[in-house]
Amino acid sequence: MLQHDDGAARVREIIDKAREIRPRPPNALPWPVMADEAYRGLAGAIVNTIKPASEADPVALLIQTLASVGNAIGRGPYYQVEGDRHGSNLYAVLVGETAKGRKGTSAGRIRQVMQVADPQWASERMHSGGLSSGEGLIWAVRDKIIQLERQGQGKGAAAERVEVEVDPGVIDKRLYILESEFAGALAVMKRDGNTLSRVIRDGWDRGDLATLTKNSPARATGAHITIVGHITADELRRDLDRVSMANGYANRFLFAVVKRSNVLPFGGVLGEEAIYELGRQTAETIDAARNISQVTMTSAAKENWRKVYPLLSEGEPGLLGAMIGRAEAQVIRLALIYALFDRRAEIDFGHLQAAIAVWEFCESSVRYIFGDALGDPIADEILRQLRAAKDGLTRTQVRDLFGRHRTADRIGLALSTLERSGKAKMVQRDSGGRPTEVWVATVGEE
Repeated sequence: MLQHDDGAARVREIIDKAREIRPRPPNALPWPVMADEAYRGLAGAIVNTIKPASEADPVALLIQTLASVGNAIGRGPYYQVEGDRHGSNLYAVLVGETAKGRKGTSAGRIRQVMQVADPQWASERMHSGGLSSGEGLIWAVRDKIIQLERQGQGKGAAAERVEVEVDPGVIDKRLYILESEFAGALAVMKRDGNTLSRVIRDGWDRGDLATLTKNSPARATGAHITIVGHITADELRRDLDRVSMANGYANRFLFAVVKRSNVLPFGGVLGEEAIYELGRQTAETIDAARNISQVTMTSAAKENWRKVYPLLSEGEPGLLGAMIGRAEAQVIRLALIYALFDRRAEIDFGHLQAAIAVWEFCESSVRYIFGDALGDPIADEILRQLRAAKDGLTRTQVRDLFGRHRTADRIGLALSTLERSGKAKMVQRDSGGRPTEVWVATVGEE
């Protein structure tokens, strides 16, 4: 067992290792590595038991374990941060470099455990797909619907109106959505008038959901929603638009790169006894956690949280900053779930350490997927071309990149964005007459 001083040094080591290579072009970074501290307690035991018998990435198994158990526990336990309550519900996206990342394999394995641990949750509250509208999401966790209806023979103001229950609603407010085609959900959110993005954000924040749609009387209070999406890196880079990055939708998700860990032509064999034992222990953990309400921190955890908090909250520019803007809140939620796995009402230093390990892997994953992209498609394309052009590009050549389908003002704005971010600069070159304006990349140069 690490002493607190040694453990604090290890936390800093985890962070430094994950951040030792700063952003470069996409996929120029090494594949992220999850620190061993993340595989602690029962969550780690589940992963380590399944791992030899599965092609799934241990990271995928871990995140889906944390997300599944956190949702099955429900909305009881929470950690208070000023006016906000952070519960045990997570949003996560597993990102494979290709469709062969075995993302679905990991989901199937954890489902086996959860079918033993909480059969009702696995059969009724775990849904595959269906993220198409905000109204549809609310309907899955709706409160009962009461309407005023006229009774008797009276007319107009004289008619008696009584409250009538027209829909009993959903009693169990837990909802786990496994969206294996997350690219489809991203596409849906781009449609004018679609409310899915806002309802998803509200689900992460508060669990009180409603829309202003006149024909949809459904609303939900106290919903406990977890979303786990599967997508390829190319799809994510293509479909995650600037609006989703800017409005805080994206940074409510943990993004983790995953890949196949084993090659098992005939599939892995995991005995029923092993699955049952993991499920039994998980059931006991869930039952114990449901008796916990407010979770606090031990003095050791508080001491180290003070040290690590500035590192998590320092922020980053551009797209990366938008994607990881809720680092502190994500770490708190993860630490809460690790504490609940230990059936504790206090976050201890080990729980915080495990949470930081998961978060740093996810932050490194975002760096790996997006590099130092800004999220402006025009600016990012110009930067890519500047890095490929040894001698830079003139303003005319930059304009020609887009077949003259972008205005001079739009291109000028993109170049200004690159210059302000320190990724490109304008130089004057002698052409025998009037100096020529040439743009060159300043980041990613050898």
